[in-house]
Amino acid sequence: MRTLVLLPLAMVALLSGCIAEPPPRPMHRVVEQAPPPPPEAATEVIIYPAKGQSPDQVDRDRYECHLWAARQTGFDPSVPGVPPHQRVRVVQAGPPPGAQVVGGAITGAVLGALIAGPRDAGAGAVVGAVAGAAVGGVSEASRAEQTRVVEERANDRGAGRAAAQEERAGSYRRAISACLEARGYTVK
Repeated sequence: MRTLVLLPLAMVALLSGCIAEPPPRPMHRVVEQAPPPPPEAATEVIIYPAKGQSPDQVDRDRYECHLWAARQTGFDPSVPGVPPHQRVRVVQAGPPPGAQVVGGAITGAVLGALIAGPRDAGAGAVVGAVAGAAVGGVSEASRAEQTRVVEERANDRGAGRAAAQEERAGSYRRAISACLEARGYTVK
């Protein structure tokens, strides 16, 4: 029995001489790199429902025009792997141009007439309409400035891209814009 115990120990001792130390690991230099630039935002196609379309109708038209534009151009900005700057988002904008000025004037006229009382209701309505139109105009100018900034950013991203892919992305934007315009939307 002693031989049976010693035999495995002898084998272990014999085989342990065959084990070599692992080679030293090469030292790697750590090179710091600047973080990659943030991805560019998607291009936005801003639409205004010019014929009083409901939110459900806007969603349906946007989807159907996306499918049509993708089939026509061979470019689908929603598939994985499309660079962020070539993605296209269709965004429903607020009321059509001028609506905030008119809405502000009407609201101001009603409030001015109510505040002025029954004797001076006409004068109060006029003053309220002028003030309301001014507030609506400022609000609309602010929205127009935001739209201009979005369009400017989209135009600034034009340099240094792959020409063929950019051509298809531009064709897609034109196609979806044409489809939405044909369905009664104002497109910016």
